Amino acid sequence: MAEEFTIGGVSVAPGETRRIELPVVRLYTGTDMAIPVYVKRGKKSGPTMFVCAAIHGDELNGIEIVSRLINSRSLKSLRGTLIAVPVVNVYGVLEQSRYLPDRRDLNRSFPGSAKGSLAARMAHVVLDEIVSKCDYGIDLHTGALHRSNLPQIRANLDDQPTRDMARAFGVPVLLNSTLRDGSLRQAAADLGVRILLYEAGEALRFDEFSVRVGYKGIINVMRHLQMLPQVKKKGNIEPFIARRSGWLRATDSGIVNHRKRLGDHVLEGETLATISDLYGEELDRVTCNADGIIIGRQNIPLVQEGEAMFHIAYFHEPHEVAENLGLLQDSLLPGENF
Repeated sequence: MAEEFTIGGVSVAPGETRRIELPVVRLYTGTDMAIPVYVKRGKKSGPTMFVCAAIHGDELNGIEIVSRLINSRSLKSLRGTLIAVPVVNVYGVLEQSRYLPDRRDLNRSFPGSAKGSLAARMAHVVLDEIVSKCDYGIDLHTGALHRSNLPQIRANLDDQPTRDMARAFGVPVLLNSTLRDGSLRQAAADLGVRILLYEAGEALRFDEFSVRVGYKGIINVMRHLQMLPQVKKKGNIEPFIARRSGWLRATDSGIVNHRKRLGDHVLEGETLATISDLYGEELDRVTCNADGIIIGRQNIPLVQEGEAMFHIAYFHEPHEVAENLGLLQDSLLPGENF
């Protein structure tokens, strides 16, 4: 293992744990701002992996996942180096907003520039100080405001090592997701860093199931990468790769009565929700166009025509996916429902 490992001008030796602040642009009040970074190095050599949360400032589940990770007793046996960033978009978290103060999306601003916009400068710091020093990464996200996502992994599943990481994570739903220009995933891939994107829960909410699945999944990946010792598993949750996915949209505006929940196995032609006017008269029904699993859902009972309502993933064996979701829930939250 290399003796020298430096982030933000701070050296971390094997066996050490450091909390580092990466300076970013000050507020106009003159208040200093910094990205908090936790670095833990094992005494023995191994891969370097980052885990980051809140690139979008209203996506909070990842903050709790990182908190549980860095306080886990499992890390006493760490090989290699873990870099954990509980909050990337510090400005967005302050404002409880997805975006930066200039309304730019940080996850569309990579690789960034040291002399560009606020978003470009932050992206440059994250890429240069953290991502470029890693072999692997896990980027933690949630659904948007008033929209929940079922725990799922999105990644380049055409790459076998990345697919192996995704399977090791231990969620039933895997999506083969193309890289988006300007995203952290795209920038990491350009540097040869293999990365998973974990999606779960709703913006501005803690969801215990999503947090537990995320924490357990990261530990699973670290064991797969031999950063942590292997343990004998009681039972494996078999992941399934979705053939495709898509959103069902409202064909009218009105009041929504949801009939289906996240994780439900739905059949072609089945009613997922009804849309009514203010007097209770039914205007339309949202029906499924093929058998699948609900992996995303709009939660607010108000809808405009054209608005996305249900995200459906389509599998060859959707009933088996639904069964595995039930097994995962029972193992982490026994006796509770989604």
